[in-house]
Amino acid sequence: MAVSADPSVRTASAIAATLDVDPVVGLTAAEVDRRRAVYGPNELRQARPIPAWRKLIEQFRDPLVYLLIVAVAISLAAWIAEGAAGIPIDAMVISAVLLVNAVLGYLQQVRAESAVAALQSMAEATSTVMRDGVLTVVPSRELVVGDVLMLTEGDAVGADGRLLTANALRVAEAALTGESEPVGKSAESLDEAKPLAERRNMVYRGTAVTQGSGRVVVTATGMATEIGAIAELLEAIESEPSPLQRELAQVGRYLGLAVVAIAVAVIAVTIALSEIRTLHDLVTVLLLGVSLAVAAVPEGLPAIVSVVLALGVQRMAARNAIVKSLHSVETLGCATVIASDKTGTLTQNQMTITRVRTASGEVQLTGVGYVPEGQARIGGDELTDSPLAREAGLALAVGALANNARLEMTDGRWDIHGDPTEAAFLVAAHKLAGTIERTRQFTRYAEVPFTSERKMMSALVAGDGGGDGLLVAKGAPDVLLGRCSRVQVGEEVLVLDSRRRAAALSDIDELSGHAFRTLAVAYRPVGVDDWPDDIGEVDERDLIYVGVVGIIDPPRPGVAEAVNDAQRAGVRVLMITGDHPATARRIAEDLGVVEPGAWVVSGPDLDALTDTELRDAVGEASVYARVAPANKLQIVEALEAGGEVVAMTGDGVNDAPALKAADIGIAMGHNGTAVARQAARMILADDNFATIVTAVRQGRVIFDNIRKFLRYLLSSNLGEVFTVFFGVLLAGHLGMTAGPQESVVLPLLATQILWINLVTDSAPALAMGVDPEIDDVMARPPRRPSDRIIGARMWGGIVFVGLVMAMVTLLSMDLVRPGGMVAGDGSLEQARTVGFTTLVFAQLFNTLNARSGVVSAFSRLFRNRWLWVSLALGVVLQIAVVELPFLQTAFGTESLSPAQWFTAAGLASVVLWFEELRKLTMRTLRRVRGRRPSPCRSAKG
Repeated sequence: MAVSADPSVRTASAIAATLDVDPVVGLTAAEVDRRRAVYGPNELRQARPIPAWRKLIEQFRDPLVYLLIVAVAISLAAWIAEGAAGIPIDAMVISAVLLVNAVLGYLQQVRAESAVAALQSMAEATSTVMRDGVLTVVPSRELVVGDVLMLTEGDAVGADGRLLTANALRVAEAALTGESEPVGKSAESLDEAKPLAERRNMVYRGTAVTQGSGRVVVTATGMATEIGAIAELLEAIESEPSPLQRELAQVGRYLGLAVVAIAVAVIAVTIALSEIRTLHDLVTVLLLGVSLAVAAVPEGLPAIVSVVLALGVQRMAARNAIVKSLHSVETLGCATVIASDKTGTLTQNQMTITRVRTASGEVQLTGVGYVPEGQARIGGDELTDSPLAREAGLALAVGALANNARLEMTDGRWDIHGDPTEAAFLVAAHKLAGTIERTRQFTRYAEVPFTSERKMMSALVAGDGGGDGLLVAKGAPDVLLGRCSRVQVGEEVLVLDSRRRAAALSDIDELSGHAFRTLAVAYRPVGVDDWPDDIGEVDERDLIYVGVVGIIDPPRPGVAEAVNDAQRAGVRVLMITGDHPATARRIAEDLGVVEPGAWVVSGPDLDALTDTELRDAVGEASVYARVAPANKLQIVEALEAGGEVVAMTGDGVNDAPALKAADIGIAMGHNGTAVARQAARMILADDNFATIVTAVRQGRVIFDNIRKFLRYLLSSNLGEVFTVFFGVLLAGHLGMTAGPQESVVLPLLATQILWINLVTDSAPALAMGVDPEIDDVMARPPRRPSDRIIGARMWGGIVFVGLVMAMVTLLSMDLVRPGGMVAGDGSLEQARTVGFTTLVFAQLFNTLNARSGVVSAFSRLFRNRWLWVSLALGVVLQIAVVELPFLQTAFGTESLSPAQWFTAAGLASVVLWFEELRKLTMRTLRRVRGRRPSPCRSAKG
């Protein structure tokens, strides 16, 4: 079934015959299924999925896990050397911790991969195909050899194919051939085989239609395509890590080196201060050092970051912002400029006629968008029958007849098909009583189409009852007036003399001055005897001028508020449009983008500027009008050269370079082309500017949450390190002395440290990863990309909390043991259990601290239910490990009295109160200094 010979040198009909497809009807559904089963999906080969068992094994490939495995080996060796009596408790517990950690890491990885896959499916490319004689839009991955593919401007080509027809078709093939200019295409066969760049009758996957239309029969899919051959070469290339990934890896390396050094120091100090009598004593000390090193580093951090990013991006997708790469989220939080299209993003992209000017005056139409509801009014009064009403009705009727759009009710909502400006006439005609019904009495017979050169269109229509017809026309006012010799005034048709022509031009200028887009309408009766077989430009003469309409694209609801939110957050909003400068200024002023009378820069102005002048201009101007797609790239590059982090919106093929160059390229999901969506890093499913601002807010919240659980994990783990280190150094002062049968006394056992790491790391950290906004993230300027994820101030807070944890833990032990600073009467095992429990509870209290470096822990305390679930789970597990006999044996614990439980919880809460005092001091100092916290310092705190 596949095409074996070069299809470019064969006729289109021969290719279709070879592939057994009717070019008019396309393939049947059954045949499509059969071919997909033979050739597979139209996808480039991805890396072979990693089996579940290998993903699980991968969780053990970590230097710190290797340390635990060594610890198991040491423990087993000591158990065997001592005669293998009883059960090797230490080895079994460490092995169990290893297995649980691996399972948790595996589940987190699977969750992250599932989230990414779901997002990719939301942004999946589509193609229009003819199947069973019906045009159907299908995911491009479902194309098969023999499909008849329909291409129009803006489409991304979904597979390699031979052109059946081509109408002014041009395709951008730079991604495949390096050809900088779009290539003109033809369906004619080539005389001989030619290089890829010269095959004018072929189109290829991964290229983009920039002009015209065409019909294609698919000749290759998947890895059999030309771009599939390139993909073969790319499979071995690994993607670069994001700045966030690199910084987290660096933090992990430095922290790993530090804690290993600390662990070695603890082992050395313990051996120096203890009397090592047996191999068991030495093994105990070594296990402690190894466990301390493992516990001090949050080895699950990369998996937690991935899960948090994936969950955050899924939340964005639920709010119509589809981020294609997880790590693009961090860039959103740094955005300093949003450069937005006007049409369809800031505005509704629903052209609305709100003014009708005729010889007798002006009529205002209420209502916006494509819902045909509203009223015709004069000033504040309802329009009544008058010469003005008849002129306005005629103007809207002519515009509705010289029209190729359709307005239809579908599933309870009004939709248009065709040009939005033409649809505006149909909507407006519904608002003036009897007008739309009047147009339904006519049938169209011929048309002179609109072109950008002519700037007008005409149609020949006649009433269903027979008789004379009408030539109806609409177009640019200056062009149409030039073809008019008469004017409609009430029921009369008068000569369009210089006075009346001047009055008409004045009406047009006044509407344009108020930022309306203007279109004029005119007509001419055509008698039965003069009825032409066809019409052309020569017939567009001696027209009767009816009037001019003022059209505007109304702002989207909520955009003004979103612009204000962005500006409050230190994000500058730019508006870029191809509209007239007056229209651009009015919309920008209405939305609050600029103050009244602000500077508007046009595309020609940009072209005339030097590089230095351009950087100065983009630093000051926020509105750009009459902008060509190439100017967008100029604006992006100039902004980035000035140190800005730019989010740029676009929807067309020619926007792709600017979207690619921007730090965050944002494509329109509804009205955008496939090429724009492929070039962008983010897609707006609803094409709404407010969604961008929501995404920026979410990006900041997600980055804040990453800082939250880093603050929590590192401070909690340092608490463990300090507890063991100072517990060994101060053992004599705490009453932690050896008995007759003991030579080594440790504040915590290796298994207890591993338990703490297991219980308090993953669940609370993940809960903080989905924490709602604590303080107003949009009340501070953007984070600079150069800012460290953990700054000096944040490190100070981490060390402070770690020291407080160690202090209360060691104090709880001293309260139990005799011979310390406070007299007690408990055993070593009981003291260790109380200290163990205090440290676990202190870390659980620390989850509340870590939600902000500055804001009180009691702010929005109960908004995160998952955090409270994780805390409850931690408490239940700690009660179990202390009170259940089989866990007591495994972890060296003893049952505690109610008083001891309350003592442990009370001392643990000191971590919360000390941190609250520190935060209060910071907030007070800032108020005294009379300045608000900068966003970066606030985040670092």
